[in-house]
Order: sequence, then structure tokens, then C-alpha cells
Amino acid sequence: MPAVASVSPEIRAQYEPVIGLEVHVQLLTETKAFCGCSTRFGSAPNTQVCPVCLGLPGALPVLNRRAVEFATLAAMALQCTINETSVFARKNYFYPDLPKGYQISQFDKPIAEHGAIDIFVAGASKRIGITRLHMEEDAGKSLHDGLPDSRDFTSIDLNRCGTPLIEIVSEPDIRSADEAYDYLTRLKEILLYTRVSDCNMEEGSLRCDANVSVRRKGAPKFGAKVEVKNVNSFRFIRAALEYEIERQIELVERGERVPQETRLYNANEGRTYPMRSKEQAHDYRYFPEPDLPPLIVSDAWRREIAATLPELPDARRKRLAEEYGITPQDAEVLTATRELADQFESAARAAKNPKRVANLVQSELLGRLNASGLAMEESPLTMRGIALAADRAEAGELSSKMLKQLFDRCFETREDFDVVYEREKPQQISDSSTLERMVDEVIAANPKQVEQYRGGKKTVAAFFVGQVMKLSKGQANPALLNELVTKKLDA
Repeated sequence: MPAVASVSPEIRAQYEPVIGLEVHVQLLTETKAFCGCSTRFGSAPNTQVCPVCLGLPGALPVLNRRAVEFATLAAMALQCTINETSVFARKNYFYPDLPKGYQISQFDKPIAEHGAIDIFVAGASKRIGITRLHMEEDAGKSLHDGLPDSRDFTSIDLNRCGTPLIEIVSEPDIRSADEAYDYLTRLKEILLYTRVSDCNMEEGSLRCDANVSVRRKGAPKFGAKVEVKNVNSFRFIRAALEYEIERQIELVERGERVPQETRLYNANEGRTYPMRSKEQAHDYRYFPEPDLPPLIVSDAWRREIAATLPELPDARRKRLAEEYGITPQDAEVLTATRELADQFESAARAAKNPKRVANLVQSELLGRLNASGLAMEESPLTMRGIALAADRAEAGELSSKMLKQLFDRCFETREDFDVVYEREKPQQISDSSTLERMVDEVIAANPKQVEQYRGGKKTVAAFFVGQVMKLSKGQANPALLNELVTKKLDA
């Protein structure tokens, strides 16, 4: 198959992609959806199974109450309508790793419907509808390996069978790969805030299938839908969609038909390949699961679950900006995870200037964590330490250079700010006569810059401030230094 040529911007502008996403999320329960087997990841193959999840004759499923609560909580966070009555069904199909020959899922009566997620792309807000959120169980896992004599074989690990999932199906409202990326990012963020899942894509806790078609702008009907499966990161999903959109446009431009099929994305090659055709919908022969009664989520139970719903990311960003006087951009960064937002707020409440705390977290803490490959909970520099540092800087006791040096020491010695500060006790130079001598020395050594300043180029003052800071080894009081430099240059 020849590589897809890049479609020109003029041609691309004539087409509109139509994208819908189906996201499977593993719920963070300790046991499976219909039995007491553990859901722990990484155990030896086929050690977390029982007659229920193996589908042995006479074994009966019992619904996990915690899974229902997590599914309902996720649905509430996604602005869905919770149905009081929902029904489990048998979805019949054959996979080698589906021992029962059917999957317990929900079909025409899901637990929740009609939700939405607000996304922000290119500075504009857009609402993406959620068609439904339903509960189901996971299948097992096929493991493909090669033998030394090159004969291939497949082994089956059924530990994952029966793991509780929710499937979140979007409306076909997404019109670009960037919109799909932002939708998934915000969906994951919301789910992590509710703590219903760890959303670990490497362990299969969050998996996404994308349905994409193209049509000429203004066309009333959708084009032929192509499903892209088994993409293991949001970045690759965006790349797969970009490739698929251009591939389909090129086919249409050549007068060819886009086959309705399922395709796989090869990240190394940056392209999709056919997996199987989908000319007709598969007949799953759904019928109500005879061993499970209808699921009733009563008003009282809904209220009990709603009481555990946390403040969600968008609402928290707005409140932090208003309450602590930080910018919307700062609030976006500081609410990336619920844990980071919680820790920032604890430091902001303790510090004299929350804005300075926000600046230090972003400019000093997060960068060092990324460079060290550490998670927030592994940081030697705590939010309490950040608050203490912010207060000392606010009081004029520490310059920005001194702060940087102290933070570096925190990461070198794996100690918090207060320990390092008490041991090193850097002293800021706030004596006017001492600083004046330094300013005079720098001015005398740089007559050209003095001439530029007095010729009207006032920004040159920053040069003198920087030179004195270097001379003082970063210990000059910044406010006093700026005042003296201006006074001396204007004299």
C-alpha cells in the first residue's frame, strides 16, 4: 500500500472530519464486577480466577456494589442523567480470551445517558456530547510470543476477565484530532478527580477506540466510518486520526470508496493498517442477563453517591483564580491533578502571598520534579516548604537567585526547605552603604551602558542590576538594589 501523500491545505479545507470516541475505563475496585476475585495488576497469569469469571456451569454472578457507585459517580461528574433502572445483557461473540462466549454488558437500558464535556481548543470553548455511559465486564488477554524454532503460539491470561469497566461513548461532535485530544485529556482529568479509576493506559485501565469519517463541508450525511483500535496513548490517538483523515480525503479525491473497516495504528510508521472489514454491524444477539435482576439506583442511593462528588477541575480553576488572585493559566497548571491542587491550596492558605506560591510551584518545583523524574508525592520540597520560601522572599530576606540555590540544595540533599535554610542561612545584603559601593563599582566599569541609559534607553538599568547581583553572589536585596541603581544613574 503506497504511503499517503500530504493533502494540501486547500483540499483539506474543503472537508470536515466527523469523530466519535469510545473509551473503556477500568474501575478502581478491589474485586471484579460479578465475583470476589482480585483485580490487582501484574499477578501471575490465571491466578485471579474462579468459576464465575471462568463461566463454569452453575456459577452465578453477583453485582459488585462498589462498581455501581463508581460508575454512578463518574456519570455524575460527566453531567449524565442517571437512570433509576438499568438492565444487564449478554453480548454474545467469540474471542479466545472470553471463556463464557459472551460478555455481561448493558445495551438498550444503560446506567447513564446524555452527558457532556466542555473542551477548549484554539482559544474557543466547545461542548462535546456523551451519548451513554454503561457498565460491563472486561475480557481476558491474549499473549503472543515466538518460539526459538519460529513457530508462533498464543497463550491466554484470564486474570482480567470480569474486571469492572465503564464504556463512555461520545456523540460524533468532534471535528479535529486536536479536539479529540483535548476531550480525552479532560475526560481523564475528571475521572482522576473522582478517583473511580487510575486511568493507567500502560496497564490497560483506560483504552480508546476512535470512529472517524470525512465529508465535504456542508454535506448532510456522514461518510463511511472507520474504527481505529488499540492506540495506547493520547498523542498516538491524535496522530492516528490525523493520518486517517488525510488517507480518507485522498481516497475521496481520487474517486475511490472509503471501506468501512477496523484499522490498527502502527506508531513506529505513523500510519494505520486494515484489521478487519465492518461492512455490516455484528449481530451480538443481545438479550437480558437472566442471572442478574434489573439494577435500581434509587434517589436515596444517588444522593449518597452525589455527596462524595469532589469539586471538579473546571469549577476549581475558576474558584482558585478568584480566591487567590492567580491567572487562569496558573489555575490550569495548578489543577492538573487533584493532589497538586490540594497541596497548592494548603500552601496558599498558609502563605502571605498566594500568587508568589503559585509562581514558585510552577517556576521552581514542577520543573525540578520533571528533570528528576519524580512524582509530586516523591518531592523532597513540600508545599509547606514552598510556603515558607514564599514568605521569606515576600519579606525581602531572599532574592530569586538565593531561592533557586536553596531549592537546588533541597533536591540534592533530599531535604525540605526549612531544614536546608536553617543549615545554610544565606544572608541578604540590605545595607545601603555596602550596596552603594557595589553599584558605584559597576557604573564606573561600564561607561558605555551609562551613556545609553542617560541617552534615554532606560531598560539598560536591568543590566546594572544583574551585574551587581553577580558581584554580590545573588545576595543583594532586589528592591533596595533597583532603587539605588536608578538613583545613581539619574544623578
